[in-house]
Amino acid sequence: MSNRNIYKLDFEIDRLTDSIRNTISGDGFQTEVSLLAKSDLKTITKSRGWLFNWKYEFNQIDREVYKLTIIDNPDIVQGLISFTVRTDHVYMFLLESAPFNLGRDKLYEGVPGNLVAYACKVSFQRGGEGFVSFESKTKLIDHYVNTLGAYHFGGHLMVIDTIAAKRLVDKYYKPG
Repeated sequence: MSNRNIYKLDFEIDRLTDSIRNTISGDGFQTEVSLLAKSDLKTITKSRGWLFNWKYEFNQIDREVYKLTIIDNPDIVQGLISFTVRTDHVYMFLLESAPFNLGRDKLYEGVPGNLVAYACKVSFQRGGEGFVSFESKTKLIDHYVNTLGAYHFGGHLMVIDTIAAKRLVDKYYKPG
């Protein structure tokens, strides 16, 4: 039997943007999401300010780990997401903004929303009709209802349905 950690997610949606936005200049930067490579892990460590053990996530065979980067700057990871594609939805295990994108002095806003939108996009692409679920910390349940349009299904379970997922995907991923 596999050792599955059930994390209660506690990312905050700072702003839903159509990219990520520099908090100093206000400039928007287009992003791309790609699979995390093993070589990326040498800079994604707790000693460099990351909160979670992404090497562990990367090595779980039931999970996919993706990184968010700015187009034309692929070496700087802005945030990470770990999820699995189930038969009818995507389940998010972890989501984390880079250490420099946390707190009042963050460099970029829009990272968490961008990554959640990507999970919704993958759900649409793989037959889940946009549905995404995750476990939330109690204090953030209302936040996810209000910012993501997620539904609280009891306990800590949150679900993003097709309508909310389409809104997020349309915000971050323009057609063409």
